[in-house]
Amino acid sequence: MSNLNISGLKKSFSGAAVLHGIDLTVKSGTLLALLGPSGSGKTTLLRVLCGFEQADEGTVEIDGRRVAGPGLHTPSEARRIGYVPQEGALFPHLSVADNIVFGLPRTQRRARHRVAELLELVGLPATCAERAPQQLSGGQQQRVALARALAPSPTLVMLDEPFSSLDAALRIETRQAVADALAAAGATAVLVTHDQSEALSLGHEVAVLWRGKLIQTATPEALYRRPVSRELASFIGEAVLLPGMAARGAVDCRLGLLKLSAPANDGPVDVMVRPEQIRILPAGAAAETPANGDASCHAATVCDVAFFGQDASIGLVLHTAPDLAIRARVPGYLSPQVGDKVRVAVDGEVTAYPRS
Repeated sequence: MSNLNISGLKKSFSGAAVLHGIDLTVKSGTLLALLGPSGSGKTTLLRVLCGFEQADEGTVEIDGRRVAGPGLHTPSEARRIGYVPQEGALFPHLSVADNIVFGLPRTQRRARHRVAELLELVGLPATCAERAPQQLSGGQQQRVALARALAPSPTLVMLDEPFSSLDAALRIETRQAVADALAAAGATAVLVTHDQSEALSLGHEVAVLWRGKLIQTATPEALYRRPVSRELASFIGEAVLLPGMAARGAVDCRLGLLKLSAPANDGPVDVMVRPEQIRILPAGAAAETPANGDASCHAATVCDVAFFGQDASIGLVLHTAPDLAIRARVPGYLSPQVGDKVRVAVDGEVTAYPRS
């Protein structure tokens, strides 16, 4: 598969800018998750890369071959890009096998070229080949759509929110099957999604598009632990933001003296703590030293509990700061009750943002 290089890419519709100078590199064999809220420009970027829309400025190169640039717009059929749309878009009057080979040359279509191999690759039995798409589940149809995209041996695979129409359990199963198939094929792929957990669990790297600008590209772990802004911290999962004072690689806030994950200028900051970092201890438990080295624990009262089964989101009010409500996330079996008196401590390093 191929490298993808994007430089200075801009796109407007009716004078309204949608993409503002996008610079991005996707290495060969990488699955990049393109994450952003609705209206951030994700699908527009995907359509420009596929050749469905023409860029206003900037360049796109696939494996060193320029396909978009000043005075150049290579049509989509000549870019060798496999495309998986949101709903799969299979042809209901064709069998699964005929859907898979639809984009191949006529001789290969007649020979059902690689159908059995591709079905196995996406985790479907060979018996599916003669079925109609409507005889398959939604997740199976999305796997067939991926098999069709892989059939011509494309240079890149683009997936436009392919799991958004599936229920929760089927979504998890299908996206893992798709990720396994892309890895087995050695594919370079771009997955467009607004689902943070999907991006973090599937992407080798995650690029965040925000109001048409690419604001951070990082590994899932780095993005989650060290987002570049307060807004992004709240978008990528849940975040507890507290005022504090940074000095000498640590920040002093209402949850104690916490170690910073990255250097910050001394002075007023907002500190970001993830809810799962907030450890809840029984009010009478012996003091323990959290992983960040601060032995302080803070008395609190449980004010609400949202129980999700495998875990629970706990609302807490600190006794030393009754105006401040924070949220912790704990395993479901450790969930306290509303009204419980507890102590809280913070594990791990935290991120700080200069306060304007």
